[in-house]
Amino acid sequence: MEVLWDTSFPILFQTRKATDGGAPSECDGQFHSDDMPVVALSTGWYNKGSRCLNNITITANGRSVVAMVVDECDSTMGCDGDHDYQPPCANNIVDASRAVWKALGVPHDQWGRLDITWNEAWC
Repeated sequence: MEVLWDTSFPILFQTRKATDGGAPSECDGQFHSDDMPVVALSTGWYNKGSRCLNNITITANGRSVVAMVVDECDSTMGCDGDHDYQPPCANNIVDASRAVWKALGVPHDQWGRLDITWNEAWC
């Protein structure tokens, strides 16, 4: 598989609280269940939506999981109503659903941040 981004530096993998945000996803205007393996990528990786509805493979904790890109974790804007008054995401964020954390076997009390690698999941 071709790695399209240099993932040799730490990538922070985070989860949002259930109260974060509330808008439908940027990719399809839909709400996605936290029980589905979906992610939001920071602005550079989101690449103006070019990865929308594509799958990526995330590897961490000795496991891998395939997740669909459904949203952008905005690295340029924030702190307004459209972004739930949250600060902008860092430039190296893969913001993941609960299903992704579970698939990687991360204990619930350790959810929050984790170093990972990821790449495009080619069919």
